[in-house]
Amino acid sequence: MAKSRNFSVYLLKTGYNAQNALKDKHSLGEPLTDVENLPAGATLYLADNTPTDPWWKSYWGINRDLRQVLKGAIVFLSIDDKCVALTFGHTYHNLKNEAYEYDFGLRATLNAIDPDKIRITDIFQPEDAKRERIQSPVASDLTFFDINSDESIVKRLTGAVRPEFQPYFRHVTGANNIRISSKVAASEISNLCSKLLEIYERDDFKTAFPNIQNITPIKDPSTIQQLDSRLLEAFREESIDLVLTIPEILDQESAFQIAYSGAHGPRKTYDSVFIGHYREFLSSRNISEIELCHLKHHRLNIKDENGNTRQNFSIYQCLLFDCQHSSNHYHLCDGSWYRIEQDYIRQLKASLDPYFNEHSVLQECNEKREDSYNMSIATANADYVCLDKTNISPEGQAAVEPCDLYTVNCGAANLIHIKISTRSASLSHLFNQGTNSVELLRLNGKARDKLKDLLQPDQRTSIDDTKFAVTYGIITAKDKAKKSDALPIFSRISLRRAIQSLKLMAIDCDVVLIKDNVDRKAENLPR
Repeated sequence: MAKSRNFSVYLLKTGYNAQNALKDKHSLGEPLTDVENLPAGATLYLADNTPTDPWWKSYWGINRDLRQVLKGAIVFLSIDDKCVALTFGHTYHNLKNEAYEYDFGLRATLNAIDPDKIRITDIFQPEDAKRERIQSPVASDLTFFDINSDESIVKRLTGAVRPEFQPYFRHVTGANNIRISSKVAASEISNLCSKLLEIYERDDFKTAFPNIQNITPIKDPSTIQQLDSRLLEAFREESIDLVLTIPEILDQESAFQIAYSGAHGPRKTYDSVFIGHYREFLSSRNISEIELCHLKHHRLNIKDENGNTRQNFSIYQCLLFDCQHSSNHYHLCDGSWYRIEQDYIRQLKASLDPYFNEHSVLQECNEKREDSYNMSIATANADYVCLDKTNISPEGQAAVEPCDLYTVNCGAANLIHIKISTRSASLSHLFNQGTNSVELLRLNGKARDKLKDLLQPDQRTSIDDTKFAVTYGIITAKDKAKKSDALPIFSRISLRRAIQSLKLMAIDCDVVLIKDNVDRKAENLPR
């Protein structure tokens, strides 16, 4: 009986093949010529590294021969007018990041997987660059994994395939590549890859996973070129909507540092990923006019404690950005552009704009810091109390700030939360702060008692009656008339989630855009 073997398959982009898909300094040798079972026209590269001792041999002083070596291979195979790369071992690191289609593995998996037999999901939330892996002990549908398709991009799925594909393979994992287990012989591998391409081209996933279509990948080269121009414009203007992140889930159990490369000069390491550090790198190399070639050539390197590079990615692959272009909304993630469906954008605007209101007190900001602004409001208005940096959480629990400003309005305790910035990650924190504090106050009497201790007696009645209202105040230089359109797309999604949570608790909510009179870019302030 034939054994089942694991295959990892990448689909190369048009114009890439065995001659140009490998990195310039790859660790593979010359293509092998003495391979008996290789399909006609295929090319095989072998990773045949020199054996080395494990680091712990000398550490413990072991006097035995413990030399070890990692083996691997890449096979390039032409299928009609396409080329695929089958990788074995850890050789995929030798492929150029720009050489393969990033949606191949996931789309083929969505078309092949049984929607009721999913076991593992990796999801990405562009709003705050959060990545999460969820595993089910039994095969389940997507509802088990609590994926909100409005807020998250599914990056990887693992599960059993539908019966029609089981003669080819039974289980599948899809991300940038597709990983399958199959019993096909080497002579049949071309037919298997041809079937994978056929599955990739299908649209079955639109029926099986309809909500995933709110966010769709962009393939048209001319559109991508125009969007890249918008990206460069935003980078040169130091837009706050441009964020740098790590495009994969990392093993965080071991320490790591970040370094940038791609231009001559001394290397500096950082403890976190921040776009300002990359700008420092550019400045140290005297690169004043950034071009797309820089973003694609420069690398973000993840190094271990000994300075060894564990992984590296192009800066382009690490950027998060969303923008509007030709009446459509687009998002850049993991080196690929996605379009947010226009009907969905309109639904968001219709549901959010009614919550954006003018405020008699929260109108303008002349302060550089949030705490200074909060204090200035409380000083100028006797009915407002500054509760910035206070804590209402019960003893032994993580600190929870009730709000930044407090007042009583129409018989309700109005919890006002303030944030300078329309950066997605900052707004995500703001909206979560609003829902978390009011949930704690509704559910925990000790939290209400701690809040009352911070207030005057005439300000406490609404708290005893658990009558609350939440106001989000966003200090921004953007046009207030734009209402929800002033926020990044995924911040709007996050805000809608927060408003829905408050509505379930019968708590009124409004959003106020506060005019920012401070030139934060000129003064190098958070924005």
